[in-house]
Amino acid sequence: MKTSHTFSILFWINSSRSTNNKADLFLRITVNGRRANIGLKRKVLIDQWDKKAKKVKGTNAQAKAINNLINESQAKVYSIYQELKYKEELITAQLIKAKFFGEDEGAKSLQEILTYHNEKIEKTLSAGTNRNFGVTQKYIDRFLKKKLKTNDIYLKQLNFKFISDFETFLTSYYPKGHFKAMSHNTVMKHIQRLRKIITLAYHLEWIDKDPFVRWKPTFEVKQREFLNSHELDLLERYKFPIERLDRVRDLFIFSCYTGISYADIIALTKNNLMIGEDKNLWIITKRQKTGSPVKVPLLEKAEEILNKYENHPVTEVTQSLLPVISNEKVNLYLKEIADAAQIKKNLTFHMARHTFATTITLSNGVPIETVSKLLGHNKIATTQIYARVIDSKISTDMEQLKNKLKN
Repeated sequence: MKTSHTFSILFWINSSRSTNNKADLFLRITVNGRRANIGLKRKVLIDQWDKKAKKVKGTNAQAKAINNLINESQAKVYSIYQELKYKEELITAQLIKAKFFGEDEGAKSLQEILTYHNEKIEKTLSAGTNRNFGVTQKYIDRFLKKKLKTNDIYLKQLNFKFISDFETFLTSYYPKGHFKAMSHNTVMKHIQRLRKIITLAYHLEWIDKDPFVRWKPTFEVKQREFLNSHELDLLERYKFPIERLDRVRDLFIFSCYTGISYADIIALTKNNLMIGEDKNLWIITKRQKTGSPVKVPLLEKAEEILNKYENHPVTEVTQSLLPVISNEKVNLYLKEIADAAQIKKNLTFHMARHTFATTITLSNGVPIETVSKLLGHNKIATTQIYARVIDSKISTDMEQLKNKLKN
């Protein structure tokens, strides 16, 4: 979308600082009321300056040389302005001045670091993480076009105001198909991704200073949903007449008893089954998201589900341990499953990992360090986001404490 600008060029002499009746010649660029002065490094006799024509009077060689400089400078500035306007880029008086002197030729732009970052992470990060960075980049592009009326901006122009304005833009943006704006935490995630990209530019020495140095992210604490033992039992016992719902329920229950994410479950094959030192069956794999190793001893309920699909026609074709279903369909069918089993919570597949962390492990006395390893986390702090000590565990622990104090 093209945007109109107020743009003007003015040649003038600084007669207030004249020496021997000679004053410096200047070119003034004005864009949207903002000015930038360019010294043309020429002296003009004050009484020979035509204030109305903005040129030097006379036809001698010196007058012709200065007037030619004025014409050339005017043509150059106008050409820079037209080029920026044609490309729908950011237009400011200072930017035109920088281009006039060629100061921006070695400067890197925001789009350049975005392209470099995309190439860098393409084969090093998971598909999901790459997709998330892609979504953030789309919002950056929309912000540039809608708010700054440009397709790109120099990295050296980034400052705290740019970050603050981008945050405001995201806060009031309604994603397509959504009935409300982004949540505060989602906005913070997008800005954090932008920060990682700009930090990369800083380390590459594409910019001299980090514009995020004074920016601090703030996150709202969200209560993570999980199924309690009663709800989990309802889900396990319900008899689904539709086979597709039965399969999705099995995948969900398997995750509840292993803590393995959806993306990692559908990638499991017989090669991931091992006999551990305890002579029991283990699943050994790596998290697709982070590459962290995951080693999970199979609980009885999880092993029963594997046995159910051992010689199933679906798994024989895919050579996977469990049926492969798309993520979109899984979460769609989980809504039907919740309604059928009379579970009032918003059932999503990720809730299974929360259920494993709380109802299956922590509430049954499994130390958080062990739970962290089972979930494939590198930091216990990450596990603490998932894991929540439920009321029944608090009650049990306090009863044990009472008994100890009595004795």
